[in-house]
Amino acid sequence: QVQLVESGGGLVQTGGSLRLSCAASGRTFSNYFMAWFRQAPGKVREFVAAISLGGSSTDYADSVKGRFIISRDNAKNTVYLQMNSLKPEDTADYYCAARRSIIWSRLGHEYGYWGQGTQVTVSS
Repeated sequence: QVQLVESGGGLVQTGGSLRLSCAASGRTFSNYFMAWFRQAPGKVREFVAAISLGGSSTDYADSVKGRFIISRDNAKNTVYLQMNSLKPEDTADYYCAARRSIIWSRLGHEYGYWGQGTQVTVSS
C-alpha cells in the first residue's frame, strides 16, 4: 500500500504560480508511476501530468503543456507539480495518484492509490 498526502494548494491570481507537493509513504516510492489529476466543480476528473519511475520522462495534458512541470525526488518520496501562468480554468481540486507499473497511463481508473486532494483557486 502507498499513502499519498498532497499539499501546496491555495488561492492565487491569474498569471501566478503555485507548487503542489505529494508525499508518499508505505512502499518503495521509486517503484510507482506517479501522476496528477484534477477535478473542477461540476466536471469530470481529468489527467494533468505524469512522470516515469526515475523521473526522466514526463507527459502533460495539452491544456497545461508549457505551463506546468511535474518532477519527483525519489530520495524524499515526493512528487511535485509546479504550476505557472495560472488561469481561472485551472481552478480545481488536484490529486496525486500512484500506479505500480512502468506503463504510461492517463486513465484515472488505472491508478490504485490516491491522495485526498488539495484545492487550487485561480482568481480572475
